[in-house]
Amino acid sequence: MKARTTQRAGAAATRRLVLASASPARLQLMRQAGLSPEVVVSGVDESAVTAPRVGELVALLASAKALAVAKGETDALVVAADSLLEFRGAAMGKPVDAAEARTRWQRMSGRRGTLHTGQALFDVRGGTIAAREVGVTSTVVHFACPTPAEIEAYLATGEPLAVAGAFTLDGLGAPFVRRIEGDPSAVVGLSLPLLRTHLAGLGLAITDLWRR
Repeated sequence: MKARTTQRAGAAATRRLVLASASPARLQLMRQAGLSPEVVVSGVDESAVTAPRVGELVALLASAKALAVAKGETDALVVAADSLLEFRGAAMGKPVDAAEARTRWQRMSGRRGTLHTGQALFDVRGGTIAAREVGVTSTVVHFACPTPAEIEAYLATGEPLAVAGAFTLDGLGAPFVRRIEGDPSAVVGLSLPLLRTHLAGLGLAITDLWRR
């Protein structure tokens, strides 16, 4: 069910915006876009969610996270996201250890993968989910060829162990990405253009939620 009634800008500005994620990168993205969300971690067991395709999987995970947080809200806009790198047909989340991250970089070097970001926006009113918007943004990432020494230095920072695909576009991993085809914000963790579209689907303009 989707809400199609346009909400007044003043009323929209008073809505609580909740980010259902512990990701500092997603929170920073939203803040840079003029938004001020509260953070509520979903606690969803991601290993219990399965799907035949990577794009479907990230959409299901984002929806599950949004639903888990929305159940505890009475009046809020709940945003959730999940990202996975698809490389040679396999889904890659966060590496379990440095050895796995090293192997990934050795395989990805000079090649490309597709970063899928699933995103969900749930509109909670009166303790009920009045509407929901779910979508996926897919961005092709072309990797550079870091030297073995550069890979080891990057692993030593710990950054690749904390992110899907073992790389970042907004951190220390940026020099090892040659270029992307698609939405850069989705690679960081949350598609701002898709968030704008989802808000419009609920009768809201993203500008209505800018910090006053």
